[in-house]
Amino acid sequence: MRDNSTRLYRQIGPDAGCDSIADGSYGKALSRYLDDLDKNNQLPKTIVYNLNPDANYLLASLIANFNDGSIPGKMQYGAGWWFLDQKNGMEEQLETLSNMGLLSLFVGMLTDSRSFLSYTRHEYFRRILCNLLGSEMESGLVPNDFEWIGGIVEDVCYRNAVRYFQF
Repeated sequence: MRDNSTRLYRQIGPDAGCDSIADGSYGKALSRYLDDLDKNNQLPKTIVYNLNPDANYLLASLIANFNDGSIPGKMQYGAGWWFLDQKNGMEEQLETLSNMGLLSLFVGMLTDSRSFLSYTRHEYFRRILCNLLGSEMESGLVPNDFEWIGGIVEDVCYRNAVRYFQF
């Protein structure tokens, strides 16, 4: 397998568009795969990350089918990542999650080891999350209860990950 990958890389080069957002049809296949695991009691806690904003609602609704109540937030719609690891992408991911799932169980932002500067994304994410919830409080969509909303922010930014990953 590695030889084929190396050969293909040499053939097409590093900047041939292979790391672009794809428009693959994978919803049905992913649903079948998760269903097969679920039917055989082999579906673990799973976080699904999306690289294509066109698939936000597809993925968020698909994984919700497999939240069976055995573990709170067992199936997670992961944070905006890669192409979506910027303000608009994070806002869209949070909006999708709020509309299709339970924001209060979300395990929050991640980072990768590509760059030390990627750690600042956590602070950026917290600000975006607080802006979203603050706007919803101001417009009356959620209760104007700073303690309750603050607890959700603390859960999303820390406690949910501790519980989910059993740190």
